[in-house]
Amino acid sequence: MIKPHGSDSLNPLYVRDDAKRAKLVKEAEGLPSIVICSAAAANAVMLGAGYFNPLTGFMNLKDAMSVAEKMQTTSGLFWPTPVLNVVKDASSIKDAKRIALKDPNVEGNPILAIQDVEAIEEISDDQMKTMTLKIFGTDDMNHPGVNAFNTVGNLAISGPIQVLNYSYFATDFPGTFKTAYEIRDEMSKLGWEKVVAFQTRNPMHLAHEELCRMAYKAENADGILIHILLGKSNPGDIPADVRDACIRKMVDVYFEPNTVLVTGYGFDKLYAGPREALLHAVFRQNCGCTHLIVGRDHAGVGDYYGPFDAQTIFDELPKDALEIDIFAADHTAWSKKLNKVVMMRDVPDHNKDDFVLLSGTKVREMLGAGQKPPKEFSRPEVAEILINYYQSLDK
Repeated sequence: MIKPHGSDSLNPLYVRDDAKRAKLVKEAEGLPSIVICSAAAANAVMLGAGYFNPLTGFMNLKDAMSVAEKMQTTSGLFWPTPVLNVVKDASSIKDAKRIALKDPNVEGNPILAIQDVEAIEEISDDQMKTMTLKIFGTDDMNHPGVNAFNTVGNLAISGPIQVLNYSYFATDFPGTFKTAYEIRDEMSKLGWEKVVAFQTRNPMHLAHEELCRMAYKAENADGILIHILLGKSNPGDIPADVRDACIRKMVDVYFEPNTVLVTGYGFDKLYAGPREALLHAVFRQNCGCTHLIVGRDHAGVGDYYGPFDAQTIFDELPKDALEIDIFAADHTAWSKKLNKVVMMRDVPDHNKDDFVLLSGTKVREMLGAGQKPPKEFSRPEVAEILINYYQSLDK
């Protein structure tokens, strides 16, 4: 199986020993504490689950600036986006060397992790601007990622952490949320060596299904990991449990047994386009995947990025930056001429009218009215689940 990023073995920061974890939970109750932002909580979950291997905690300002500007830490480790614990007010932990981090996303703000404080540093306006432009390619506050990054504070708390739970992800999505080490274990039991990963935050329609199949066949893979974003995404997005039900139904009915794993991970979408695609590759390597499907507008938002920027950024990396490869994809759609799903770049003789194309708005209207989209667009079993969801909103 492919090695994790930056180390020979995976080093998740979740404290798996029950007795040790219970002792730390008790200790945490007596420590100075602070409620962290949602992005920092998501980072803690990813660190705990092994997805952010080999990082040992939150970056200091020097590392964060180096990652933003050069995509590597000061020690030379390739990393595409800063992993920060940023707050507006650190007065509750002033002079503390060991603190409890409280979860902003769970009622009552339970303790999520313990952090050893190496530094609390103020990020200057110029440093914030530099990081913002490097990570997101824009400083436009209408960009949701830019807005989120610039409104959580300017005090960076750095240092190693010990993670005590997985926030709401393990409890709200018990059959879907998986850690990187759990996914590696499942792949190992299935005998998978070559694995294609598909990133999604939406239900999968026929074009997505066939894209996974295309990559699986082209790479002669042993299996497919369908990896669902379970954290915060766009307002109005279909809830993660509905997406999960749609995808599992599609896999159960239309894929061969033991060729697909459906799992989810706990993170907030960054909207960072090309940089986020690189981060997706890092943590898919950490959970054992050899290839990541990177399609048109991967991790994009609005018109901030070019359609294939998330693919071409991989061409700019040093050869030893990552072991995982990408499967570079274009839009896929049903061809009326060929009676099958094709990748648009492979059929230069087609024009727009030769494909079955439906806008997201049109699909939502149809489903809300109880109408199934054409079979060339969506599997009927998937459509049925979505119809039930949309119609439940009107009750």
